[in-house]
Order: sequence, then C-alpha cells, then structure tokens
Amino acid sequence: MSDLKCMLGMSGGVDSSVSADLLINEGFSVAGVTLSLCENDERNISDAKSVCERLGIKHFSFDLKDDFKRYVIDSFANSYIIGETPNPCLECNKHIKFGKMIELALDNGYDKIATGHYARVIKREDGRYLLYKAKDLSKDQSYVLYMLNQYQLSKTLLPLGELTKVEVREIAAEKGFVNADRPDSQDICFVPDGEYADFIEKASGFKSREGEYTDINGNVLGKHKGIINYTLGQRKGLGIALGKPAFVIDKNAQTNRVVLGDEEYLFKTRVIVDNVNFIPFDKLESEIKVTAKLRYRHNAEKAVLRPIDENTVMLEFMKPQRAASPGQAAVFYDGDMVIGGGKIVRAE
Repeated sequence: MSDLKCMLGMSGGVDSSVSADLLINEGFSVAGVTLSLCENDERNISDAKSVCERLGIKHFSFDLKDDFKRYVIDSFANSYIIGETPNPCLECNKHIKFGKMIELALDNGYDKIATGHYARVIKREDGRYLLYKAKDLSKDQSYVLYMLNQYQLSKTLLPLGELTKVEVREIAAEKGFVNADRPDSQDICFVPDGEYADFIEKASGFKSREGEYTDINGNVLGKHKGIINYTLGQRKGLGIALGKPAFVIDKNAQTNRVVLGDEEYLFKTRVIVDNVNFIPFDKLESEIKVTAKLRYRHNAEKAVLRPIDENTVMLEFMKPQRAASPGQAAVFYDGDMVIGGGKIVRAE
C-alpha cells in the first residue's frame, strides 16, 4: 500500500477510468484531472467527472487551451508549413501531459501523475528510470513517450502497462463505467474531421498556394493545390494522371514544389535524427545495434545507431525503409526497452 497522492489525467475514456480504479486498489490517494485543450472537450470533462463521482474521488479541470495552442497547435501548423509531417501527440506529451500536468499536480499537493498510456516505467537498481513497451504490443504507446526525461519519468505512473486492452474493457464493464464500450479515438483531437489543410490555414492565417508538381529531374508535370495538402508516400488525391502510379517522394516548401515519382524512390537506408533524447543513458558514446520505428504503426526494424554530435544521430537500417518523413519521430529500442528517439531531419 502507498500513502502517495496521485493526480490522474482523465479524458473520459475507458483507459484512464480503469487506471483510476487500479491506482485506488494499490492504495494511492487519487484525484482525476481533465485538461481542457480544445473547444469540444465538454463530453470528456463530463464523462471523467462521472467516473470520479462513481469512484468517490476528487475531480479537477484546468483550462490549458492557451498552452495547447502555443506548444501543440502552432507547432503542428508551422511544421506543415515548412514541409514537414508532424506528430502533435509528441509535443502534447512533452509540454502538456507530462509537463504542465506535473506542475499542476505538485502545485495542488500531489506527488505523482498517472496516465492511461500503454507503456511501462521501471526504476533501475542505480535509481535511473527506464521506459519499456507495454505488455499488449498491439496497444503499445512507448513510441509517443520517448521524449520523457528522468524527472518526468520519476513522477509518472502508467497503471495499464501490464494489461491488455481486453482486460481493461473487462474491468470497466465489471465496475459499470459509462465508457466501458466507448471506442478509442482515432483522429487528432483538434482536427476531428481529418481536414488538416483547412485547419492549418484557419489556425495560422497561412494561405497555401498552388505550385508545381515535378519529376525527380525537375521536369514540370502539372499543378498541385498547396504543399500542406501532401505527405511523403502519398498516392491518392494527387489530382494528376501520369499513366502509371505516382507517389509524393519529396516536397520543398521554399520552392513550393512537390516531387512525384515511382515508389522505389521512397525507400532509404540512412535516416538523420536530431533533438535526440536518451533514457537509459545521457549520451550515445559509440554505435550500438537497435531496432527502430519511424512511425507509430511502423514495425521496429533492425538498425545501427551512430552518434553524429550530442543532439544528432544516424540510423542505418539493415534494409531500406519506406517514406521516412521529416518532422516525424524515430524511436530506438533494445528489445522492449526504449533507448530514446528524436525528430527525423532527412533520409538518404
């Protein structure tokens, strides 16, 4: 049993609700907190409050819309505008869920925070905190937590790390939670309709201009409708017929050009990664063998990780990888343990 006080991030979903029940059973003094980040958060707050009332625990709600816009929405829009393909969950986890939420917890007298992420935090014998994949590999979210530092990991509990999603829903049904059968969210929370380009223009005031499609040799093929409408590897929705399948193989925000070509051009062996965060150690001293993921749903593939400087590394894969996209994260593993990760700069 524990006498620690824990503030649990609750979105109103089944994962955070079951997390609350598990923490209470472990002896933690638990309070739920819902962070209001978008204009459509009323249901999340209502559902989370309902679960807290059922469990007999306190519920907090904090308005972090300004912080969310600054750290997540603005970053997301700016990244697209310069030709990258960002993952906003990474910035949200770094600055909001494991940044601001820790501050709010400590300010309100709580020792730890917890979330419903599927991953595991384990304290090593020497006192260093490590991050591992979840037991349920089909739900594993360690990829989006690679940026957590030692302080954040030391303050974080992840109650679902040893459970499968099926087990979590069974617990929710047994407890009679209103969200036991609520489906998992699939969209970016602030772009629920998936219309990224429209959202970016409204949020940033940036107006995407038409530009040229070219082939790999610079020959003009036609017109595109604005660079923020395209991602590396995209095939559908190009609005151009070339008599054979065409893929977005590059894009250049400075020239406002989108390069189309055969799928083979998307496959690269080396990936340069910067803004690297390491978890088991502070600095990569020499090359090591790892497995690495270039997207959340990507299967981890064998690679060698080599230091370039303190903040930059090169990943060299055993076999070429498709569409390593600048702005996305590359995350490195040793088995189930997260070595670290960073932002993809380019592939070559």
